[in-house]
Amino acid sequence: MTYLFDSYAWIEYFLGTNKGLKVRNILDADNKILTIECNISELYEWALREERDFNFILSFVESRSELIPINLIDWINAAKIKLEMRKSKKDFGLIDSLLLTKQKEFNCKVVTGDSHFLNLKEVIMI
Repeated sequence: MTYLFDSYAWIEYFLGTNKGLKVRNILDADNKILTIECNISELYEWALREERDFNFILSFVESRSELIPINLIDWINAAKIKLEMRKSKKDFGLIDSLLLTKQKEFNCKVVTGDSHFLNLKEVIMI
């Protein structure tokens, strides 16, 4: 199975929370894990704020998942998704929309705990 991890999922994993254990179970199984590039920026911001070793985090994420680049078409498609999602979720963000763009491209499940993704069928809430 293929999963697209949100930065939320990675952070829970690194914190070692109960939600992080669910992420670990997915990582430890024979699954393909994807991470979009812009989530690396979110992980970097978190590492700076929490005084965590970003080099370790980046190395781990790169070793356990495939980093997926974001291109111009992805940004355009994400803008359309954002506009549509904001009809029901007023603060749905552009990075969230990029996750859904890539989820459709790779026909996979998004793994997150972000409440913006509640009740979406293509999402596994941790």
